[in-house]
Amino acid sequence: MGMPQGASGAVSFAVTDTLALAPTLDAARTLLQERFGYPDFRPGQTEAVRAILEGRDTLVVLPTGGGKSLCYQVPALLLDGLTVVISPLISLMKDQVDALVARGLAATYINSTLSTAEASERMARVLAGEVKLLYLAPERFDVGKMAERLRALGVRLLAVDEAHCISEWGHDFRPSYLRVKDVRERLGAPPTVALTATATPEVREDIARQLALRDPALILTGFDRTNLTYHVIAAKNDATKDATLIDLLRERSGDGVAIVYASTRRTVERIATMLQHARVSAVAYHAGLDDTHRAEVQDAFMNGRVRVIVATNAFGMGIDKANVRLVVHHAMPGTLEAYYQEAGRAGRDRQPATAILLHAFPDRFMHEFFIKGALPEREVVASVYDACRRLADRDGLVTSSAVEIAAAAKGKVSDREADSALRILAKAGALAVADASRTQAYVRLIATPDRIKQALPEASHGMALALLRSLWKRSRGAVEDGVVADLDALPPGLGGAMGAMQLLDELQGMQIAVWKRLGEGITLHDRGKGLDAWPVDWEALDRRRRGELRKLEMMQKYAYTEQCRREFVLRYFGDKAARPKCEGCDNCLGEKLEASEGVATKGRGARSNGGPVDALRAAAKRGAGSAKATKSAAAAATGAPLTREQIEMLDALKAVRTRLARAEEVPAYVIFPDRTLREMATERPRTLTALANIYGVGPSRLEKFGAEFLAVLTADR
Repeated sequence: MGMPQGASGAVSFAVTDTLALAPTLDAARTLLQERFGYPDFRPGQTEAVRAILEGRDTLVVLPTGGGKSLCYQVPALLLDGLTVVISPLISLMKDQVDALVARGLAATYINSTLSTAEASERMARVLAGEVKLLYLAPERFDVGKMAERLRALGVRLLAVDEAHCISEWGHDFRPSYLRVKDVRERLGAPPTVALTATATPEVREDIARQLALRDPALILTGFDRTNLTYHVIAAKNDATKDATLIDLLRERSGDGVAIVYASTRRTVERIATMLQHARVSAVAYHAGLDDTHRAEVQDAFMNGRVRVIVATNAFGMGIDKANVRLVVHHAMPGTLEAYYQEAGRAGRDRQPATAILLHAFPDRFMHEFFIKGALPEREVVASVYDACRRLADRDGLVTSSAVEIAAAAKGKVSDREADSALRILAKAGALAVADASRTQAYVRLIATPDRIKQALPEASHGMALALLRSLWKRSRGAVEDGVVADLDALPPGLGGAMGAMQLLDELQGMQIAVWKRLGEGITLHDRGKGLDAWPVDWEALDRRRRGELRKLEMMQKYAYTEQCRREFVLRYFGDKAARPKCEGCDNCLGEKLEASEGVATKGRGARSNGGPVDALRAAAKRGAGSAKATKSAAAAATGAPLTREQIEMLDALKAVRTRLARAEEVPAYVIFPDRTLREMATERPRTLTALANIYGVGPSRLEKFGAEFLAVLTADR
């Protein structure tokens, strides 16, 4: 049964109402109390559990800390049969399974951290009916017959966690999630629940469409975390951010624990070391740590042995740490979805908590670099492909690394862009990147179906036919054009990679197929073909790039908005609860915090000169809602109301910026950001030396644009 479509093609949701409770909901409440220790479900959980118990496809959108996992865990334990949970992170599935097992509940996971023997033992328990909840990564279905084995057992419910990953408009899009729809069909199309904390209306529609949810019940409780207070602190550079961070953490030394998010592993390590030198109990957490060390760090934080964890966004998904009172972002995330999710890891106990963004305008440049690297322009992909063709030997083998290919490509191509271009080309079938840990081969069918029937009777060539059928099925018929096959991943019974190679030799000798084993490196499928011969979806690539840049722009606008930050976020997610004023953000409270002016140094930390700590203390004395923290010129430029004269000056400065931006063919912010123009309008510098002291006016911009703006600033008005 397909999903009903409206006139515009949008997915039609049936939003659950509050009709009489289904009888089994009482059993769900009893289980919740007895096994999880909660007296009742939270808002949204009741409706989700009811819909799932009724066998409906369901899309659950609850804020971080809203208890999404219980929405499928409780029904899974009540329903007969197995619940399969598709989860994106190894650490996430391990934490959830450990928590369930600790409660005496039958759950397990199978992922790459397990040995073959351990995975086999767990699968045997699943097939024996001893497991109610099985956690798997989507990649687990790419090899073997996992889906078919589970279907034979009977899958009662499929749960897709972090479902925004399936949408190209989601903030954490993962191509592996696009195969979940196919996995669902292979599992027998069981009732499916998709869960996420961060989904705009556009993403919600896309999730339902990508998973082919049937008349899905939409459980949407709203995105507002009323116990969180949001602040943005403008900082000139990392040194200012470091000093401000130390002040914040020292001030709150006796108030719960804190998470500090940084953008890269190297930055995480640097900040953690800096905090330790400043005598702040802190540890680093990122995906580059080995499994043992990462587990030790996470355990130390969860058990309260350290007060601050400095992490990349790899930390926190599914972590239920109740007393996180402060989340600080050392740099601006790339999307509001990511910021909302990470900030929401504070105050999961519903007690007051604070989310602070330390923001400098150059933060966006790193994200633009990553977007450009992950989603390269067509010209870059063409340059990389041409470089591969030049570097390939007569068999099409390229032994150069991505770094060497980038260097050989015409034009300016970064290593990251070259690596992404290779993935795009591999997806289109133009080349294959061999994995040294696997046995990969290029296979092309050259015989017609009639000739195969004549040359390979089932009675005498059953194994060869089984191999061809497997290759045909896995490639969806593309084996006629040539495909790269992982011989280690073929179905059992073909003799493994060695047996498959013997069969391929036999087929090649009979002129049924041609094949070659791929050496380590990159193999072009046909070096004589130009780029246009391969089916690269350029439109989708451009669409995703534009979408990522739009998200980045919205994140930047959040940092600079002078309106209610809570309203800004809620409107972004399409939440009707958005109101123009709240009592939980710096703009509405009038508590514009300043960055610390001190410099973090080894052993001494930061010297606080009118920084955020002083402002927080003063605000606490005056009382929330009426505070008017003392502002420096920089803070006034971003937060203080402007006089009519200053507004007129700001308009004139923006007109100059617009003219220069058009002449330079760049976005306006590249000339000067809004904050710089506001500070110019309020400070009215009269000389180039004074103009150089304005936030955001560096030597190169001063030399290039200073005279233009100074002419406006010094004109009689």
